[in-house]
Amino acid sequence: MKSKLINIAYILAAVMFLPVMLYQRLVRRKRRTGWRQRLGHIPARPSRAPCVWIHGVSVGEINAARPLVHELGRQLKGFEVAISATTDTGFARATQLFPSQMVFRYPLDFSWVVARTMERVRPRIIVLMELEVWPNLVAHAARAGIPVVVANGRITDRRRVGLLNLPLVRRLTRGMFASLAGVGVQDETYAERFRRIGVPTDRIRITGSLKWDSAVVADRVERDDALARCLMIDRNRPLWVAGSTGPGEEAALLQAYKQLLENHPQWQLAIVPRHPERFGAVAHLIEDYGFACLRRSKHLERPPTALKARTVFLGDTMGELRRFYALADLVFVGRSLAPLGGSDVMEVAGLARPMLFGPHMTNFAEAATKLLSARAAVQIADAESLLREVRYLTTHRVEATRMGRQARQVLLLNQGASRKTAEMIQKLLDGKGNK
Repeated sequence: MKSKLINIAYILAAVMFLPVMLYQRLVRRKRRTGWRQRLGHIPARPSRAPCVWIHGVSVGEINAARPLVHELGRQLKGFEVAISATTDTGFARATQLFPSQMVFRYPLDFSWVVARTMERVRPRIIVLMELEVWPNLVAHAARAGIPVVVANGRITDRRRVGLLNLPLVRRLTRGMFASLAGVGVQDETYAERFRRIGVPTDRIRITGSLKWDSAVVADRVERDDALARCLMIDRNRPLWVAGSTGPGEEAALLQAYKQLLENHPQWQLAIVPRHPERFGAVAHLIEDYGFACLRRSKHLERPPTALKARTVFLGDTMGELRRFYALADLVFVGRSLAPLGGSDVMEVAGLARPMLFGPHMTNFAEAATKLLSARAAVQIADAESLLREVRYLTTHRVEATRMGRQARQVLLLNQGASRKTAEMIQKLLDGKGNK
């Protein structure tokens, strides 16, 4: 009966959301693909081997799943791993990272769609990254005796806890969270929030953040030299990279860069926006500020014949942010100057690059706090302090180098979440016979 009510609620929500979808498709040109798979029409997994199904919403969660997939391969001999993603960018990243695994679109949470997907994947256990928990999926898994686990668990907004504890919402979700077989959380703050929404205390384990493990410790990244060559980035001049930027940030960055050039004309700037649908708008913005815009998508194999004066490089391809970071002498981590939750700081730390980020690091609060406590990053308050701190780090290169190396040390000290999470999964499988 509850599944029927949930299905009806989903249909009503879809009808209400339809104008938004049409606006995104027709005006913003944002189109989701793969609808057949989202409705459960995926190829059946051909192997009869036992399977762990891991789901991540988008690129960040899929990247975080990479060390877990590796660790599961080491600990669970004979098991296969299937990976699903919600967004198109997440699906593309999963296909890139896991070419030998089954990769598919996450099903819409209608009961019949979930049933069709489960029949074709045949998982022994389901691992949901962070907080992607849906009632029909959890209910169907419970009826089938399939444990559902949350990995890298976090509830970043305290208001969400309050929302989930509203009487009506609580009646709908309390049983769902109570039926989770295990939750691996990033820290004690998140553990308490999961307790408050109904997860039994004995099923919560503090494992740390998988994103510390997903960062590769290296000084170079494969094909970073090819990226520099195709964009004519001068390796003898310092490069400032602004990664995963969001609305409102690029203007502040360009204004700061324009002022930086007055005293430091040798510095180069590369901007890599978070969302592909914004690439065109950012390109126009770069030109509006009086710079030439050199787009990576236009020079995938060959460099331009010449580089114009006052050029800003635009990273408008997917999956190359780490290559830009590897070329950087200074990094600004985006979606943090504007209230957008922040972006991944771990991969910057793995490359030992000095970094700045803004005040809005909700999604990476634990990592930001640890980096700041170790004097391994600089947090800015606004656009004015952005310019001030960039100027400081451009003239104090020894301090910038120390900061990058210290960030890598913080990363190394906090790795190990993938092993702890895999152990939790293995114990759950052993508890049900592992047959």
